[in-house]
Amino acid sequence: MALPKILVFSGSTRAGSYNVKLAALAAKELTLIDAEVTRISLADYPLPIYEADFNARSGEPANAVKLKHMIMAHHGVFITSPEYSASVTPLLKNAIDWVSRVRERGDPAYAAFKGRVFAIAAASPGLGGGLQSLVALRQILELGCGALVIPEQVAVPRADMAFDEMDNLIDSGLANLLRAQLARLVEIAQLMM
Repeated sequence: MALPKILVFSGSTRAGSYNVKLAALAAKELTLIDAEVTRISLADYPLPIYEADFNARSGEPANAVKLKHMIMAHHGVFITSPEYSASVTPLLKNAIDWVSRVRERGDPAYAAFKGRVFAIAAASPGLGGGLQSLVALRQILELGCGALVIPEQVAVPRADMAFDEMDNLIDSGLANLLRAQLARLVEIAQLMM
């Protein structure tokens, strides 16, 4: 039986980002539970700020089309999201906005967000662990894009002290929550195959 394909990326490209660490850990854990994992960085898909007039004048940027194709090539998507002003990063929101506007060969609206399952997580040095960004990201994906987002989510508080020297989560409870979330993502992704 073929393995479900899971795409993993972070809403941050900052050097030393806790969310990049969390995405890397998720990718490692996903390979242990029999998923075919692709990990990308949004830095490899630079995009202008979304603006409808730009889109009307120039069409979708090539990187928006590439990112849409990358998402559509997978059964599941795992996104980590830093918290900026109680929401998602401008980088992540901009990427979602562009991908949601790409139309090819008569695709329906939000084609990249339909027919696959999403899981979300966050890490923050604060006590909330980026929880407010998860609320915003869930709203963007579910209400804005019509995506299926599993209810399980992980917020890693005190992220500056949450990872060991091998970038694993120190808190066994959080580590188990992450594993359970990833197992659920793979389970639902298998149903989407």
